[in-house]
This record gives sequence, C-alpha cells and structure tokens, in this order.
Amino acid sequence: MALGSGSRGQLTGLGSGNNQSSGGGSLIVCLVVSVVLFTVSVRGGDTGIMAGVRGAFQTVTTPVRYIGTVVTMPFQGLSNIFANLTADQATLSELQQENDELRTRNAELEEAEQTATRLQELLGLQDTYNLQSTAARIISGSTDSWSSTVTIDKGTSSGLSVGMPVTSSSGVIGQIIECSATTSTVRLITDESSSVSAMVQSSRAQGMLNGSASGEVTLDLIRTDQTVEVGDTVVTSGLGGVYPKGLPLGKVTSVEKNPGSMYYTIVVDTYASVENYEEVLVITSLTEDQISTSEDVAEADAQETGTSTTSTDTSSTDSSSTDSSTTDSSSTTDSTDSTSSTDTTSSSSSSTDSTTSSDQSTSE
Repeated sequence: MALGSGSRGQLTGLGSGNNQSSGGGSLIVCLVVSVVLFTVSVRGGDTGIMAGVRGAFQTVTTPVRYIGTVVTMPFQGLSNIFANLTADQATLSELQQENDELRTRNAELEEAEQTATRLQELLGLQDTYNLQSTAARIISGSTDSWSSTVTIDKGTSSGLSVGMPVTSSSGVIGQIIECSATTSTVRLITDESSSVSAMVQSSRAQGMLNGSASGEVTLDLIRTDQTVEVGDTVVTSGLGGVYPKGLPLGKVTSVEKNPGSMYYTIVVDTYASVENYEEVLVITSLTEDQISTSEDVAEADAQETGTSTTSTDTSSTDSSSTDSSTTDSSSTTDSTDSTSSTDTTSSSSSSTDSTTSSDQSTSE
C-alpha cells in the first residue's frame, strides 16, 4: 500500500511536469507563428497572401461589428443618463457656481467695454475741439420736480468752479451752478432758467437756445428773413465767453412763421441726454480760438441792427400814412371853407343888386 501510494505520487508529479512542458511549448509555438506571420505580412505589403487573408477576415467580420455597434449604442446612452442622474449634489453645486461666475464675468467684461467706448468718445471730442477739460461722472439726477439738474463727482478740490460748461460726447449738457469740495451741480440746457448763445450751423443765424418747464427747447430771436430748415444743426456761437464756439447742441425739428411776427418759432431736439451718459467733460478754460471774434460780434450786432431797422421802417411807413391822412383831411376842410365863403359872397352880392334895383324903381 505504501509503495502504491508512492507510485501514484510520482505519476502525479510526472503528469504536472508534462502539462507545464506542454503549456510552455504551446506558447513558444504561438510566438514563432506570430513572428512568421508578421514577417510575411510586412514583406508582402498590401499585395501579399496575408493582405488577402486580412481583407477576407474584415469582410466577414464587418457586419458583425456593425450589428454590435447598433446593439450597444442605446446602452451607452442609458449609461450616460444614469451617470447624470447619479451625479452627487456637490458636483451639481460646483457646476452651478461655475456657471454663475462665468455670467458675472461676462457682465463685467461688457460693462468695461461700454465704459471704454464712452471714454474713447470723450477723448475724441476733447481732441477734435482742443478742449481744456477734466472728466467727471454723473452720480445723481435732480432732487426736485421743478428743475433740471444733475450732480457730478468733482468739485472745487478738482479745480472746478461755478459757470463752467459741461458736455458729453454727443453735445452740450449744461453749466455748473453750484460747487462743493467734492461735487458740483449742473443746470441742464433743458431747464427753464437755461439760456445759451447759439447759431444755426448752415446759415450762421444767431439766437438764444432756451429751455422750458416742460423740457422743450426753443431757438429764439431768429428773424424770419433768415434761412432755417428742419434738420439743421444748432451749435454754440461762442458769444458771452462761456461755451466754446462750435459745440453741438441739437437739431431743428420744427420751424413756424407766425403772421405779423418778426421771429421764427423754432423747436430744437438736443443731442445730449443724461439718461444715456455717465461720464462727462467739464470745460475748465477756453482758448483764443474758442472765443467769439470781433467779426462774430459784429455779425450778431448786424442781425440785431437789421431787426431794429426793419421795425423803424415799419413805424416810419405807418407815420407817413398817418401824416398823409391828416393832410388830406386838412385839404378837404380848407376846400369846404373856401366854398362856403364863395357862396356867402355870391349871396351878399345878389342881395346888394336886388336892393339897388328896388331903390331905382322907387326913385322913378
């Protein structure tokens, strides 16, 4: 029995050794076959025997691969849906926070772009008109309902003072009427107390741009013998030395000629609107080129003289008509008196003749 057991143990050990030897041999054979096939495939290229075998294999297996792709595609979609549904709350919160940050960043970039555009327009205006100015920001509007004003964030500490004009990139806004150390109050040109020396850019007709309680802006003192049309641009004339000459004010929207009036009724739509602007320029001083010249003053005086001359001529004509009527009346009166005198004389003469005839008859 012991010998039998030993024999079986030896036979089992020999069997295990044979299996290991067989496995190692199979591996070596597979490696040799793989090397041979790879060598033949490389040497044969796309025209060798292996290329034909490979093409045949792909032809046979292509339908199987296609069917496998179609079958597994719905399962891939389901796996994605399941992955999304099973995402934890921390991941969802992180994605939401990232989305909010991107939105905030986008809004900041858009605001910065708009601010840069507005500042660039102000710099363009400053360069175009060679303005001696400082930039400021509108921080609040009017605090009451009966005045049109805004407050800017600079005052006397920045060199500003009462009377300085204020403009935006589109046109004149108004004039400083109050100053503190850090803020200033600007009266808008639409305010009823505002009055700006202005002229029509095309015809150079000069007048005064006045605001009103309703917010309507009119160009006054433009004679009816001057040329003004709807669509004409109105600019500052420079008279008075407050506003630089040539700054845009607005556009003519209505021109009316009333019977018997020497002046047009002109309505102007201002270019600048404080609702659309945040940054402005405060003009701190004027250059010689921005002040009205003696020719401009003479032209304005000539327009006023023309108005006075027209009025004087009209009065003279009316006076001449009155004098003529008086003369005619006097002549008529004199003629009447002369006729009456003649008639009286004739009557007296007739009476004398009659008396003489009667006396002669009595004497006979």
